[in-house]
Amino acid sequence: MIRYEMAPAIHARGLLVILTDTILVLVMLLLVIYTVRHYVFSLNRLFSRQGALYRSIVHGPWPMLTVFVAAHNEESVVVDCLEALLKTTYPRDRLRIVPVNDRSTDGTRALIDKVQAREPDLIYPFHRVSGKAGKAAALKDALRFMSGDILIVFDADYLPRAGLLKELVAPFFDPEVGAVMGRVVPHNADRNLLTRLLDLERAGGYQVNQQARMNLGLVPQYGGTVGGLRKSALDEVGGWRDDTLAEDTDMTYRLLLAGWQTVYLNHAECYEEVPERWAVRGRQLKRWAKGHNQTMFRCLFPLLLNPTVAFPRRIDGALLLGVYAMPALLVVGWIAAIAMYLLDAELMRLASATTWPLALFSFNTFGNFGVFFEIVVATRLDGHSARLRLMPLNALGFGVTIASVLSALSGLALDSLLKRELHWDKTERFRKPSKAR
Repeated sequence: MIRYEMAPAIHARGLLVILTDTILVLVMLLLVIYTVRHYVFSLNRLFSRQGALYRSIVHGPWPMLTVFVAAHNEESVVVDCLEALLKTTYPRDRLRIVPVNDRSTDGTRALIDKVQAREPDLIYPFHRVSGKAGKAAALKDALRFMSGDILIVFDADYLPRAGLLKELVAPFFDPEVGAVMGRVVPHNADRNLLTRLLDLERAGGYQVNQQARMNLGLVPQYGGTVGGLRKSALDEVGGWRDDTLAEDTDMTYRLLLAGWQTVYLNHAECYEEVPERWAVRGRQLKRWAKGHNQTMFRCLFPLLLNPTVAFPRRIDGALLLGVYAMPALLVVGWIAAIAMYLLDAELMRLASATTWPLALFSFNTFGNFGVFFEIVVATRLDGHSARLRLMPLNALGFGVTIASVLSALSGLALDSLLKRELHWDKTERFRKPSKAR
């Protein structure tokens, strides 16, 4: 009688052990894959010959160029960006600057108009007063102000160097290039602990991750700022989608699937303002994670099943799509590990693959340390080794990333379930407002 009553409970617990163990093994395998990927990228940057494609191009038949400056309530930064662009070495008769003032309610419009009054033949403002919210929707409407086939996009807080436009346009002499991305460097890195940590993160992401993917012929990612597009390529893939929070990630994959090349230029540096408060950083990460995962759901299987894309690029593209899902999977792995510990020790023997994943998981207690190794390599390549003393504190940023990704995934699920429109959360600025001369 006792055996009859206990058997179902034992059977159910055994199935739970097997299920939990399977989840744990899968999470561990993904962690191993991502770890190997990060170390391959780091070793490539340390020991492989580094070529700076297109850097030698300083003269040529420069095409007509349109520069869009995306601005929504950017009175504190927009003048600095426009003033920096006015110092460009790009031929002025081949240049058009279009500040895209998207429904601003502060002094952004007046400041843009003051700068435009000094350069009426160069600056063509687009003051958008209605329409769908979001950067992609605003840029989509602004295309009617474009001249030529090449466009470059900056956010209003960016400070482009005088020679940057030529550096970003040079790859478009290659007819297979559909998009170009430059390197983003924080200009307020010394403001506080958060900005210093974000400076380290940016260095790892661009100096190592992006450049290694470019070196290895994989999938460099087009960015929504300090990035350029060929309009004919943009038109071929259907233009910007205005129903996504990560129009740059979405564009990267649509161009990839259509056969266009994306070029990353590590030497093409531009300077941005990174968040100076953790709450602002968390909201920024949440927006990025939601938009990136939205693209993952749309593009993962079309990419993996596309025979026209080289197999290594399909695998790297799939792994790149998963970067904002891995923190959530890591939490699932933590839960599975705790569950395995709490379950009956005798029943744990039912799962033959339990021991080594648990050992590996204990080694990866705080996640994928391959990312931290990339940061170390990038910092040394940049000649900023003194900053490495902050490396242990990157665990703070990692914790914020996990919380933001979990919030983004739950929000994305609710948006889909309740048929809600995506909400664009603008990143707060910290610079004091500049006055147009």
